[in-house]
Amino acid sequence: MATIKGTKKQARKRHRQSLERRMRNKSVRTRVRRQMRLMRVALDEGDAAKVKELLPETISVIDVGWRRGVLHRNTASRYKSRMARQAQAVINATEA
Repeated sequence: MATIKGTKKQARKRHRQSLERRMRNKSVRTRVRRQMRLMRVALDEGDAAKVKELLPETISVIDVGWRRGVLHRNTASRYKSRMARQAQAVINATEA
């Protein structure tokens, strides 16, 4: 917002609300990215126990991102599908 003085009250309120939403979305997006990074590290290491532990948590965090409007529904579905498929491959590889 360029100037506060002289702007309409509604414009100031919308600006304030947009800043609040931006911070909320940023924290959710950061949490999703961090959780996916943890999951990718576990997948790369091939640690089946850690993968089994992180998969439900990662899927839950992705769902939160979708419900909060940070991720598109199809994007969230794609992330979950790929994570589950990779996790199953790691789990099957360690069992064999």
